[in-house]
Amino acid sequence: MALKPEPTAPFHSVQYALRVLETISRHSGGVTDVQIARETGLPTGHLTSLLLMLRREGYVEQVADGAYVIGDSLVLLGSGVTRREALERKLQETLSELRDSVGAAVYISRYIDGEVKITQFADGPRTPKVNEWVDFRSAAHASAVGKCLLTQLDQNGRRDHLARHKIARLTSRTITNEKILFSKLDAQPPTVPVLDLQEYAVGTVCAAVPLTAGSSVGCLAPSLPIEHAHRLRAAADTLNRRAAPVVLSLAL
Repeated sequence: MALKPEPTAPFHSVQYALRVLETISRHSGGVTDVQIARETGLPTGHLTSLLLMLRREGYVEQVADGAYVIGDSLVLLGSGVTRREALERKLQETLSELRDSVGAAVYISRYIDGEVKITQFADGPRTPKVNEWVDFRSAAHASAVGKCLLTQLDQNGRRDHLARHKIARLTSRTITNEKILFSKLDAQPPTVPVLDLQEYAVGTVCAAVPLTAGSSVGCLAPSLPIEHAHRLRAAADTLNRRAAPVVLSLAL
């Protein structure tokens, strides 16, 4: 699978978070924020926000003397099946919190072995998930998750995908011209959500933001019924701001 060069921002904080976790793990008896800043070289302000996020997610804990130690969430990520199950539970908890925060069904999608796959999602009675009336693997050109994943591939990777999954008109808004589709994908800023305004299904709008974790291609996406379309951009922007814990879980 051919990838585009990894975008710069929005997830450099995850790299810094991994650096912080490595530093804390080296000090089994605990380590102060001053020592963490010294060993990682991170500015105090940046470090403070990272430590807050890591505490909230359960990856680190602060003990009585103010020092930081590895938290229960990280301890649970051992190895093998146990690690995989713990990671899935952690991601599911995060998705459920995001669903409640934005008031929309939320999905993690990955590009695995040349296919678009929804690996996890969180929905509910008031936040219904998308009706998958056409297999998402065949609808990358129309769905927000598919287009977001395609933006992270290079031209050859995209052409390979569309050679195996021919472009089809799913609604009157679906882009069916490969040249126009590629042009829109190339013009998509990496920090701006990819939108699907009834291109995949009439009555549903979606958005997606990229999840950059090493060489992995993924995205985080909300979906809403068309009557709530006015909330889509705000929901996507919220997910973009709060994607770091998801990326961190995928990177661990």
